[in-house]
Amino acid sequence: MSPDFDTPALLPSTPTKPYRAHRERQRGRILKTAQELFNAQGIDRVTIAEIVAAIGVRPSTLYEYFSNKHEIVWALVEQYMEQSASEIEERVSRVQGPALAQIEALFEAFEAELADHPERIRFQAQFDAMYAHEWSADLLLALEARVAPDFPRSLSDLVRMGIADGSFRSDLNPDLTMHSVVNAVIAAQRRFASLGNRIEVEYGQPVRELFHEALRIITLGLSNK
Repeated sequence: MSPDFDTPALLPSTPTKPYRAHRERQRGRILKTAQELFNAQGIDRVTIAEIVAAIGVRPSTLYEYFSNKHEIVWALVEQYMEQSASEIEERVSRVQGPALAQIEALFEAFEAELADHPERIRFQAQFDAMYAHEWSADLLLALEARVAPDFPRSLSDLVRMGIADGSFRSDLNPDLTMHSVVNAVIAAQRRFASLGNRIEVEYGQPVRELFHEALRIITLGLSNK
């Protein structure tokens, strides 16, 4: 066994910066390996033992970081939620103009994520199926409040801004609209990522173009043009 994997007996009483960095790298290895297995086999089919074997550590090493597979799943959800929120904020913050332009930037972030990180979206699609049967909404709401505390209020405010600046239709219900739009976009994104080239074979069109057209139609439904 490689000596650089710490056991509880060797943990320093006051963690040093290198030790904290080591712990973070080790945790990252666990999450990356688990995600690859989940993507290849499905979350339900992967066991802790398989994750341990794929990493090449002792079970006790993994249990220093996670008590069970569900904790690994939720850690990945949090990680991906943070990454998505950061990418969306980065794109939207660059936009100067009416609310409709900010919504278009938001949609561009979803498009880029589908193109650049399909494995992330496929994992989220698997998570959705488990979440519906195994966990309460309170868990996800608590995670969203920690990672994106302004969501969904900020999106509803964006609709209000769009109605006020004239770029959105005046008959929109801000709260209902954004809940509906976000769920429609996420559902399409996760379906396209999960089915991949099967979508292209079925419809004869590239996945990214199909998703872009879905977003364009949604944008038209919001627009006051």
